[in-house]
Amino acid sequence: MAPQPLPCARPTRADAARNYDRLVTAARETFAEHGTDTSLEEIARRAGVGIGTLYRRFPSRTALLEAVYVDEIQSVCDRAYDFDRELEPFDALAAWLRSFLGYGLSKGSLASELTVALGKESPFFQICKANVQEAGHLLLDKAKAAGEVRDDLELADVMRLVGGINMGRDIEPKQANRLLDIVLCGLRPAAS
Repeated sequence: MAPQPLPCARPTRADAARNYDRLVTAARETFAEHGTDTSLEEIARRAGVGIGTLYRRFPSRTALLEAVYVDEIQSVCDRAYDFDRELEPFDALAAWLRSFLGYGLSKGSLASELTVALGKESPFFQICKANVQEAGHLLLDKAKAAGEVRDDLELADVMRLVGGINMGRDIEPKQANRLLDIVLCGLRPAAS
C-alpha cells in the first residue's frame, strides 16, 4: 500500500516552490528558537520575502504550522525508507526509532498548538499518522521476518513506548537515548 499524500502540497512553480521552502525552513527554525507564537513578520523577514508572499502561501498561522509539521513528518517517513535501504532490519528499526525520538524531543509546542487548532482526530492528523505508521510497519515487519525482534510486538506498542520517553518534555537528550536503549533491548526476542 502506497503512503497517502500528506496535506500541504508544495507548489510546483519554481519561484513559488523556493519561497515555500524558504518560509517553511524559516518558520521551523524560528519556532524552534522562539516558540510557535513568533510573529509572521519575523518569519517572512528571516525567509527573505515580504509578508504578502507569506500570506499568499499561508493565509493563517495554522496553515504555516501545518506546513512545518508536514515537512517534519515527511522527513521522519523518508528516514525510515532510507534506513530500510541502508541497514540491516533491526539496525534500521533502531535508527528510525532514535530519529523519531529526536523529532519528538525537538518539536516543542508545534503539535500541541495544531491539536488545539485542528483537533487530535482531524483528517490532517489521521493522514500524517497513517504515513508514519506505514513507515514504521515496514521496518518492524522486516525486523520480525528476520527474527530480530519479538513476534508479539505491535507497532502501536513500540510507538507508545518511544513517545512516552519525552512525555514530560523536560527530559535531557542523553537520558532520553538511554531510555530508548532500554526499550530497544526489550524489543529483542527472549533468549531460548
